Amino acid sequence: MTNQEKPKQKMSFTIIKNDPTDGHKGFGIGTISLENVTPVFIDIEEKQAFIDMGAMHAKSAVEKGIKFTTNREDSAGGKPYWLVWVTVDVKEDGPYYAGVAACEMVVNREKRRGFKILADHVNKMDKSLKRKIIVDHMDDESKKVLAEFLQNHDQGMWERSSQQLKDDLTVQE
Repeated sequence: MTNQEKPKQKMSFTIIKNDPTDGHKGFGIGTISLENVTPVFIDIEEKQAFIDMGAMHAKSAVEKGIKFTTNREDSAGGKPYWLVWVTVDVKEDGPYYAGVAACEMVVNREKRRGFKILADHVNKMDKSLKRKIIVDHMDDESKKVLAEFLQNHDQGMWERSSQQLKDDLTVQE
């Protein structure tokens, strides 16, 4: 048997999960796969969204070279971000955004300090994996940016997503 590695894709959502049992009933049954979770950053000031898979291990471009603390004052004057964990699943009619959970982060490049609560990031990733939608604490502009990003990435996935996601990301003008 040859070990065929598939190349990692940088700028797309992972849609299909590998079966951890891969047809045999031995080691690895019931392992949790994070392959269907994608970290999406929202730069609140620039009103831009982008994917950075490095966030899975706290090694995104936003986080590199920054010492994070749970004290907001350490990163005072820094740039605010949302890190949104987006979980994709597949229904009969195709893939959809199943779980979406946002957590906050502030990065002060000048001071090389940042604010984030790691436990919150882990819990929000877990909630996303459990198909929860947690975006109500986001600011309205960031909700718009995220909604546009998800729609532009794949309109069909957006249309197949829950009404709750669409409602929670809809901003009343």
